This record gives sequence, structure tokens and C-alpha cells, in this order.
Amino acid sequence: MRVNYKRIYRLMSILHLKSVCRRKRKSYVSSTPEITAENVLNRDFKSDEFGTKWLTDVTEMKYGHNKAYLSAILDLSDKSIVSFVVGHSNNNELVFRTFDIARQIYPGVKPIFHSDRGFQYTSKSFKKKLDDAGMTQSMSRVSRCIDNGPMESFWGMMKSEMYYLNKFNTYEELEAAIIEYVEYYNNHRYQKRLNCMTPLEYRQYLLHSAA
Repeated sequence: MRVNYKRIYRLMSILHLKSVCRRKRKSYVSSTPEITAENVLNRDFKSDEFGTKWLTDVTEMKYGHNKAYLSAILDLSDKSIVSFVVGHSNNNELVFRTFDIARQIYPGVKPIFHSDRGFQYTSKSFKKKLDDAGMTQSMSRVSRCIDNGPMESFWGMMKSEMYYLNKFNTYEELEAAIIEYVEYYNNHRYQKRLNCMTPLEYRQYLLHSAA
């Protein structure tokens, strides 16, 4: 059924529906890295096996007049959030805890671990964590957000569907909303790109297909 976009706008107006637009990502001042890595992932975002390609990043959110930070790791096979940590500061501890939780839950995986060139990921301490885990470090090129595209897409999705639609007055309110959304995303949010399954349903599908 083909419909003129003006009709869509008219129906949306009658139903009081409005689209939610993603906000433009802010630019941040870069720091001098201790360690850098090649873009091993090279925008090859396809994966048919869990634990072979992980993406990570940190995003900023606000509650009241304060800021909170969310660090997360995303698996490219099922697009699930492997681990995440909410904190008051964007520091090494936030990123290291996210990594340690993921490794504790999935101790046997040795993925390509892709990030931007944030100061946490370019530190010698984080490189040692990756080496000890037997993971291959990969980094986006400077000012190339598209090199970490699926992670950026998740941030946009989460903020459009949860964060921008609500006002958070306390850290606890924001943290609870993030936890609830990640649980919903992993277990209940169906995605067309995952054959209309949720991330964790698609993971089981991949496992059965490989068996």
C-alpha cells in the first residue's frame, strides 16, 4: 500500500503522534593516548557467532542539573548488551568494571574488542586487561563515529525510546530506567534485522543453527 507522506502527517496530527528525533552527538576534546590500535574491525559489523566481535562506548546522560555516564559492551552477532555500568564519573573505573563484568559472565570468549580512542581505552592498564583476556584490540579512526556505528545506533535507540521521553530528577531514577530499558531491549524488543526476534532469542537461534 503506497501512501503520500502528507496523508501520514495528517493522520499523525489527528492521532496526536510525533516522531522522536535523535540528537546530534557532541564533539569532545581528544586526549593524548598511551596506546593506540589499528581499526581491525574495519566496519565489518557482521557476525554469526556470539563472542567474536564486541563494541563498547560511554555515553552521557543528565538528571536534574547533574550528569551520569553509561558504559556498555554490545555483541555484534545478536546485538545484545553484554554488560553495562552506570556511574557518576566518566573514568577508568567505569570502563574497567564494564569489561570485568563481561569477562566474568563470559570467561571463555576472545572477541575483537572495538572502541573509540577515548582515554580509558587507550590506557596501558586497559590494554593489559585485553591482553590477559586474549582479546584483540581494535579502535575507530580519529573523528570517525561510523567506525563504531552499531554502538552509536544503540545509544540513539535507547535515548529516543527512553531517555528523551522522560525527565529524571535523581541519579536513582535514571539508573533504574537504564536497567529497565536494557532488560527490555535484550529480552523483549523485537528487531527486524534479527529476523523479528529479540537479541537473546536470536542468540539461541544462532546456537541451534550452528549445532
